[in-house]
Amino acid sequence: MSSSWSHIGIATLGLIALKGCAEVETVKAPIDIPSRIYTANESSNDVSVIDATTYASLGSIDSKNQSTHDLAVSRDGRRVYATNLASGRLSVMDAGTMETIASIYTGQRCHVVALTNDNKQAWVANIGDNNISIVDTETFRIVGTIPTGKGPTGLTFSHDGKFAYVSTQGDKTVDIIDTATHQIVKSLQVGANPHFLVVGPKGYVWGTNTGGTDIYVIDPATQEIAGTLEVGAKPQQIAFGFKGMQGPNVFVTVGGTNKVAVVPADPKNLKVLEEITVGEGPNGIWANPEGTRIFVGHDKGNEVRVIDTGTGQNLGTVPVGRKPIRVVVSR
Repeated sequence: MSSSWSHIGIATLGLIALKGCAEVETVKAPIDIPSRIYTANESSNDVSVIDATTYASLGSIDSKNQSTHDLAVSRDGRRVYATNLASGRLSVMDAGTMETIASIYTGQRCHVVALTNDNKQAWVANIGDNNISIVDTETFRIVGTIPTGKGPTGLTFSHDGKFAYVSTQGDKTVDIIDTATHQIVKSLQVGANPHFLVVGPKGYVWGTNTGGTDIYVIDPATQEIAGTLEVGAKPQQIAFGFKGMQGPNVFVTVGGTNKVAVVPADPKNLKVLEEITVGEGPNGIWANPEGTRIFVGHDKGNEVRVIDTGTGQNLGTVPVGRKPIRVVVSR
């Protein structure tokens, strides 16, 4: 009898008993996957993988498609979903084997992907088709589509999962969709080329007007704009963290200034507290669970920088693929 274990993904305990030429069936058991940092690299068509504790590069996952743009990670850390603009396909990746296991055509220029709160569906916004494709995460089949405004570019869900928020660059709106009926219940005017959306503390929805200079906040209780703030040219993406004992705060990558703007996560007290100088072309950003570190991807520098939220100091720089657009941290 012999046994062997894989250090990532699915562990295989091989129980092989020699009975003539017969083998006993292999028994498989899951192994926990440590927290990782993932970047979607648009120009190298892959996803870089970094250890979220040591910041060591673990390699990359070939998307098997073109122009890898956005990412979502399942809550158990075992699946990575990546959109591919040029291919119009969603790549499904196994985090354990670091391989693409499925490729689903969702529509022209699929831009962003978000997982429903129960992880049973992946919603994909297709810029070229002005709709959202709903993908079943078990069967990898499209189970429905939802029409949106022109050029959907951002997508997130409310804390309770009852609503989806979709930004549209053509209409300059955020469409609010009832997730039970798949109907748009409200559209809010925002600014030029509204792009990234994310749900933050107390359920507020935060967005960036990448074609302008400001960010905005949507109150989930009223479904109205609760506030806006000028942060600099080409605001890109948003994460949430603390500055020492102060916070939570909003950290915004500002592509036009090569800085991260720090803002209170309070729609009634919007102001720029600090600007952290980072590398060239800051775009994707994510925070660790404690909110003490932010991971900033630079689409011109082809790197991720680890920033201490308390001091604003760069703790390390990790090279990644070409033109990293999105940064996501698992668990």
